Amino acid sequence: MSKSVVIKGGTILNQDGELRADVKIENEKIIEVGKNLKADIELDASGCIVTSGFVDLHAHLREPGKEEAETIETGSRAGALGGYTALVAMPNTDPPQDSVAVIDFVREQGKRAGLVDVIPSGCITLGRQGETLAPMAELSQAGVKFFTDDGFGVQDASLMRRALEYARGLGVTLAQHCEVAELTKGAVMSECQCCTDLGLPGWPAIAEELMVFRDIELVRITGATMHFLHLSTARSVELVRAAKRDGLPITAEVTPHHLSLTQELMASYDPVYKVNPPLRSIEDIRALKLGLLDGTIDAIATDHAPHPRRDKEMSLDMAPPGMLGLETALGVVLAFGDLEIKDAVALLSWNPARIAKVDNAHGRPISATEPANICVFDPELSWSVDLQRLASKSTNSPYVGRTLRGKVRHTIFKGTPTVIDGQAQK
Repeated sequence: MSKSVVIKGGTILNQDGELRADVKIENEKIIEVGKNLKADIELDASGCIVTSGFVDLHAHLREPGKEEAETIETGSRAGALGGYTALVAMPNTDPPQDSVAVIDFVREQGKRAGLVDVIPSGCITLGRQGETLAPMAELSQAGVKFFTDDGFGVQDASLMRRALEYARGLGVTLAQHCEVAELTKGAVMSECQCCTDLGLPGWPAIAEELMVFRDIELVRITGATMHFLHLSTARSVELVRAAKRDGLPITAEVTPHHLSLTQELMASYDPVYKVNPPLRSIEDIRALKLGLLDGTIDAIATDHAPHPRRDKEMSLDMAPPGMLGLETALGVVLAFGDLEIKDAVALLSWNPARIAKVDNAHGRPISATEPANICVFDPELSWSVDLQRLASKSTNSPYVGRTLRGKVRHTIFKGTPTVIDGQAQK
């Protein structure tokens, strides 16, 4: 029998309000919420928020095939340190997650690590090549609920319509990376006066917005559920807002870096700031924040994208896009997101758990009989990134030298502490 755990002295934050109380855990469940509780292991939560573990809709764990950048174990550890208890693993692995064999491998590696629930997503098309649909029915039977070709947008509108029709029948969600590839060839940063001044090829906002518009209309005629990944422009927010007013079954996410970093950082020519979609203007950031506040954007997802140092040290045009996100998401959101703590938790936990269809185990209330997947964080603690202490195998974080606010103190996964006092336990 596992040891009992009590979280003492924190403020419990649920969707229906706050409560100062201890939380006692046994055998993967919360068994009691009350005062002066005792257990085998006591975790101090003084000054901390006690809430449901975070759920990331968008994590690149790189395994199989790209283990030099990250493994499922190291990515899971990074997630636990960031307060996550569930990660949706993106399918751009090698081989890609377009077969039951690869899906099973990813899921089993996650179980072996035992630090978070690793939820493999499936490809929409075979090999993410955008030509032939992946065996969605077979993958759905294997438990896949979330399908995406992330890294690529599905360019063929007819193929995307057919994918949505299949998805509706299967009861699964398609998640789209919105990028019209013909408009972004060779681009390294957002198309703006800044990129003209720097002599860098620009990535127009319309490349994202055209696909957002197209897929909203495809949802309108198919009735299928659609999730938009890492939206970055003001017009994209407007399109999703209008679609939601029409009652369409659409959700959307934004990343911490698109809430906190602007396109002007590319003046450094530092590839750490190269990301897909690119960093945008302060006006776009304001629109994204408003979208979070009014419910247009449903979730904050990391788009955790580790790369080996040598790749990120290539020239700007050759370096791959992507940034680390799992260990810094909470600190970035509380420092730069202009959100109340409850709203931040909703966007990091409750809402993404529902979108990923794991809200039977994650994003649950902190109350008796509920699963013990819990995050305890100090909302006021200021800190900065130490690249030497990152759990990820990669170090491509853009937040070195920036002050973040809010730090995870403890993470509980299935009743077992995976992080205690900010330290990973295995």
